[in-house]
Amino acid sequence: MGGAFVAAAVLARLGNRIGLPTIPLFILAGILLGPHTPGYVLVDDPHQLEMLSALGLVLLLFYLGLEFHLEDLKAGGRKMALAGGLYLALNVGAGLGFGFALGWGTSEALVLAGVLGISSSAIVTKTLVDLGRLGNPETKPILGIIVVEDIFLALYLAALQPVLTGADTMGTALGHIARAFAFLVVLGLAARFGTRLIGTLFATRDNELLVISFLGAAVLVAGVAEEFGVADAIGAFMVGLMLGNTTSADRIRELVHPLRDAFGAIFFFAFGLSIGPGDLPEVLVPVLAAVALTLVTNLLAGIGTARIYGFGPGPTANVATTLLARGEFALVLATMAATAGLDHRLAPFIAGYVLILAVLSPLATGQTHRLTRHLAPVRAV
Repeated sequence: MGGAFVAAAVLARLGNRIGLPTIPLFILAGILLGPHTPGYVLVDDPHQLEMLSALGLVLLLFYLGLEFHLEDLKAGGRKMALAGGLYLALNVGAGLGFGFALGWGTSEALVLAGVLGISSSAIVTKTLVDLGRLGNPETKPILGIIVVEDIFLALYLAALQPVLTGADTMGTALGHIARAFAFLVVLGLAARFGTRLIGTLFATRDNELLVISFLGAAVLVAGVAEEFGVADAIGAFMVGLMLGNTTSADRIRELVHPLRDAFGAIFFFAFGLSIGPGDLPEVLVPVLAAVALTLVTNLLAGIGTARIYGFGPGPTANVATTLLARGEFALVLATMAATAGLDHRLAPFIAGYVLILAVLSPLATGQTHRLTRHLAPVRAV
């Protein structure tokens, strides 16, 4: 773990000198020091960092929830649902069509629909933080789309699991979906009506007790969410959403910063460990085609979101590029596909696709002024 921190820090410091974002550099550190790359192997089994990586994802999404105020959710619920639904329709629909076009099989197409359709909450959050855009007007819709995606993700995983495991009854699939939806409803009701009680429970002047309290709550609810078939990320997000509206919110934001940054770096490093560069040539053409398709659908989704919210070219470009990244959810799907014995090309395809967009998204988001010039005529029309 110490080697992972040091390697990530060294590469990130070198990258900062030439203006590169930290996320792809953390991933690169994992690739270079992982078991799939020639040379020195720091971590021979990526599962050794699995728990720390999961903690990094939980903290990134917990922080995202802290920044997404409940008032924003109430005020912009209709627009958020429209923007999120548009994003999912374009990207999941394109992913499903792409999966069938590849001809690898129906189950494989269903997996690819999720891989191409769902953004990486962790990378999106880290990019917004690194670029100092949390206060931008388009950030609220971006976070709203992430929320809608996570809700969809919970139901999608619940429906996909029986398909991959060969469940032979519709009742089994519906049972998984109902259980996940019920848990989401409970979390939503707690966020809506339990803020005052939660604020009282977490009220303390002692920073040590406050850190232990919010960290325990975020990890516990994330773990319980996973047991109910809901992504652990959305459980952590909902805890952050609840605490973000309490009197302790500002102190929690300050105290969680170093934890978020440290374990977020481990998350991206562990992500790099899972990528085997030698497997990529076989699927290079489909990967590049999928990346091109995602660029188009994200641009269309960005333009659609801008029209819903009345944004200009700059925010349009920010929405389109920030949501490009694919990451942790795609890797979960790759693991599920391998366990279910699906087409062997799925795993390297997902790894290559995710790696390219994980690098491209932060770079493109930092250069949106170039895209803005081309979007101005489109917005004028």
